[in-house]
Amino acid sequence: MQKIAMISLGCSKNLVDSECMTAILKKSGYEMVNDLSLADCAVINTCGFIESAKKEAIDTILDVASMKKPNGNISYIVVTGCLSQRYPEEIKKSLPEVDAVLGTAHYQDIAEIIGKLFKKESFTWNDYIGKPGSLSHMQMDRDISTGSYAWLKIAEGCSNGCAFCAIPRIRGKYISRPMEDILEEAKLLTKKGIKEIILAAQDTTSYGKDLYGKKCLAELLRKLAKIKGIGSIRIMYAYIDGIDDEFIKEMASNPKVLHYLDIPVQHGDDEVLKKMRRRDTVSSITKTLAKLRKAMPDIVIRSTVMVGFPGEKKKNFENLLKNLSIWKFQCLGCFIYSPEENTLGYNMHPRVRKDVSERRYARVMELQQEISLRYNEQRVGKIIRVTIDSPSDDGIFYLGRSYQEAPEIDSVIYVASTNRPLEPGDEVLVKIVDCTPYELTGVTEDESAQ
Repeated sequence: MQKIAMISLGCSKNLVDSECMTAILKKSGYEMVNDLSLADCAVINTCGFIESAKKEAIDTILDVASMKKPNGNISYIVVTGCLSQRYPEEIKKSLPEVDAVLGTAHYQDIAEIIGKLFKKESFTWNDYIGKPGSLSHMQMDRDISTGSYAWLKIAEGCSNGCAFCAIPRIRGKYISRPMEDILEEAKLLTKKGIKEIILAAQDTTSYGKDLYGKKCLAELLRKLAKIKGIGSIRIMYAYIDGIDDEFIKEMASNPKVLHYLDIPVQHGDDEVLKKMRRRDTVSSITKTLAKLRKAMPDIVIRSTVMVGFPGEKKKNFENLLKNLSIWKFQCLGCFIYSPEENTLGYNMHPRVRKDVSERRYARVMELQQEISLRYNEQRVGKIIRVTIDSPSDDGIFYLGRSYQEAPEIDSVIYVASTNRPLEPGDEVLVKIVDCTPYELTGVTEDESAQ
């Protein structure tokens, strides 16, 4: 039995694709291994969204290539995902170590192409690229790799057409998954012991518009909440213009929907937002945030912004800082603009100098550290409910999250528990005793009383 190693790079949507491919490979009789030194074939599911992601993907391919025969044990390398969709010819020309590629509409062919490699059957790379935009690879009973939580992809692709983003060309137009498929997969996830469902798409708040002629995220939340076994539902990748009164009401009243929302606003200046082809304005962002916080005073809102977009002047950047100070997101990520081929922004000028963009990035993160620290300081001394994800690397603490932290991207809660061992998925009451902008430290409630 041939052994396959799956390496997943990039975002949560990519991880779901990797889990689906793993399920397909297992059903086809392959054995999956985590240790590359045991693998006969390595599948690298890549991100190609921005320059840093492309570099990570290429570096990973080269690292794995060093383990190919005759020096190592790996016979074949298959590259899938965004990088292969964008640059198949470049990969073939510049990375001869790669034996095959799969585009983003061909994940379902992973077992077929690996079979052809091992059987030494001929095939054409272009047969496995094709036009992006497909749900045919989605496996409801996929191979979950995340413990007590799981990502649930509700749509593929994007139709928003932001000037900086190549996703529509890589992933195709927005395609909502049928609601009955999503609900069926959610039921299967609960049977695997999954308690926290995290909804993901390039734009979750557009769910249903293409399929049902209207936004259906609120309806989907109502139906998901009725599934026995789901403990909580977290929503990522929302858009301001998709957050309407029905959605806010459902989020505020549904006991299973966490009061946490990820809204990538991208900037805080109207001139830059317009150039980015964002539909939002500073006013619409401000009003929607106020409505969310009025309906749910305990809501945690995370966001993402970008600095260095072509034409971003000093006054535009100062407006971004000013509005971040007003909006006060509990969590914030920041990117430096990366010019991507086949996007509107690629030919926009003037470009912002790299050193200027880096200084602006540093100022955004410095401001956000102050905001995040103030939020975390308010939590010191409070007792909160924490879900344990894993032991820490040092073996002294456990790593956990409350409803205020999404996995892998937000603050980490270090939990001390010397009275009893904890397991991933355990929910415990924890008293927070210390904090930094990105970490909190606490002890389980029975220990805090000692």
